[in-house]
Amino acid sequence: MTSAKKTPAIALGAVAAASLLLLTGCGTTETPDAATDGAAGAVTVTDDRGEEVALDAPAKDVVALEWNTAENLVALGVMPTGVADVAGYTAWVQSEPLDEGVTDVGMRGEPSVDAIAGLAPDLVVTTSDLPDTVVSQIEEFAPVLVVRGADASDPIGQMEENLERIATLTGTEDEGEALLDGFHAKVDEGKAALADAGLAGEPFMMSDSWASGGQVSIRPFAEGALLTAVTEELGLENAWTGEGDADYGLGSTDVEGLTGLGDLEFLYITNGDADAYAVDLADNAVWKSLPFVASGNVHRLPDGIWMFGGPSSMNDYIDAVVDTLAN
Repeated sequence: MTSAKKTPAIALGAVAAASLLLLTGCGTTETPDAATDGAAGAVTVTDDRGEEVALDAPAKDVVALEWNTAENLVALGVMPTGVADVAGYTAWVQSEPLDEGVTDVGMRGEPSVDAIAGLAPDLVVTTSDLPDTVVSQIEEFAPVLVVRGADASDPIGQMEENLERIATLTGTEDEGEALLDGFHAKVDEGKAALADAGLAGEPFMMSDSWASGGQVSIRPFAEGALLTAVTEELGLENAWTGEGDADYGLGSTDVEGLTGLGDLEFLYITNGDADAYAVDLADNAVWKSLPFVASGNVHRLPDGIWMFGGPSSMNDYIDAVVDTLAN
């Protein structure tokens, strides 16, 4: 992801995540693809390439080349020594701040191999969005864990499995289990709050957008998108029926493509002054005629919630949805 409008490591051109529902459950107990040798301190997992990543001891000096992997490391109590696009992370991932001393190792998707090597990491964590050629170069001097950035067939499960693998390789299984327990508790609390507000079963649509050359491009979060899955867990029903991609569950449309929707809770995320809905479509007749616009049900959520992140970002998202809709 080098920009916020594509998908994570490709993503968001301005811009995730990554997600893992209950593929392995919310614990970090030993599974066929993750093991710890208590005596020697050795740790091993099998990553999403099918490659075994084995360390003699849990990694302490770790470089993260995607924002969701960096977020998970910080949440686990392992401050990465290097992160790709630190400025972008700081703007988009406010749930888990980086220390000032974290080294910027270049852009996501195009990191500096020399900068990574200079940090002499015990482990490099990236997603399957990073080109294989770059992964091979890094593996010449450091072990690399490659996790799938997202999986639209099981978005929450992928998020959880990614966290669990990172926790295993950094010796923070207990912290990982606590994070996942906290996420599930947050879902339950949010669902109850929305139900109490009479919103159970309400239709919603989640999206982001951007303007270029006078045109507004809209990216619906379809079935399989992480935020869509989390919102559905909160008891709301996705009204967008268009298809998304196989990884991130992201679709594409324009303002005319929204005319088939009725009244619903229209949720979106952007950052800073860039707001295609509030600015570029403010005087657009088609936009103003949409039922949810006319009824005032368009909701910009707070900045800094990474749409493709881990449990910490999802907790912030749940809080934002509940605060916005129920209060």
